[in-house]
Amino acid sequence: MMLLSLFMTSANGGFGLPQMSEKEMLERLLSEDSDMTNSESQIASSIGEQMLLMGLRTMPRSLRSRIRDIVSRVPLGNAILVGGGIGHLSAWLFDLWCGDPSSQDDVTREKPDSFIIVEEGARFGVIIDRLIRRYNAETWSRVIAKPWTELTAEVTSWSAASASLPSSARPSDIPLPVSLVIIDLPDSERPAASSSAFNILSPGGIMIVPEPEVPTGDVGVPREGDDPTEAQAKVVAFNQWISFIKEVSTNHSVSFVELSGGTLAVIRRVA
Repeated sequence: MMLLSLFMTSANGGFGLPQMSEKEMLERLLSEDSDMTNSESQIASSIGEQMLLMGLRTMPRSLRSRIRDIVSRVPLGNAILVGGGIGHLSAWLFDLWCGDPSSQDDVTREKPDSFIIVEEGARFGVIIDRLIRRYNAETWSRVIAKPWTELTAEVTSWSAASASLPSSARPSDIPLPVSLVIIDLPDSERPAASSSAFNILSPGGIMIVPEPEVPTGDVGVPREGDDPTEAQAKVVAFNQWISFIKEVSTNHSVSFVELSGGTLAVIRRVA
């Protein structure tokens, strides 16, 4: 199992049987990495400033930092970021794997076999493509400009149709098996995206997703024929999220970490 390999080292430096429960392993996985800081590289900082100028949604720094810490501990195969935006979180991950191009002293971690950034907006995809080249990551990273639900539906169909073929012969836009999925989408899109991501996650794979904001107050219900208000849509999304978490937690591992800017959910597919 993927997470077990994180904690197989015994006290004498060899490899022995794991001494932690699943819960203890997840708690360690979600903890802060004291060897890293939550400061941004020059590239990530510039992207963050541009997002503020463009009025784009930004993930709190505490969540970006902890996602990077978690990813640094997960044995990586094929990784996916759903919701690339203009590359803010991507830059944090590239800094982890490639180092800050403006610094010569960065300590990097092992990069994934492949890193797919899914961003439906074509103009943002061009920006992310430039970011990939900035980090010299063209051989193992690329951006896909398709809706996530469409992409996962195609992957599921292709996998079913070509189950008897070798992996190299399967015509999938996403390299399989998928070891890691990170969701960075607006609250209203997160539950559906998480559900479809879980469907293509390989056994032992990890999904990281910020929990949608908990709605407060009485928002009422939309009148027949009217679109829901933003507050009402937030309630619907949160209820969908709760249903998803209840469903996956029955047979899989789910853990949460509360941070100053929100809560991260980490889900490990058991089988």
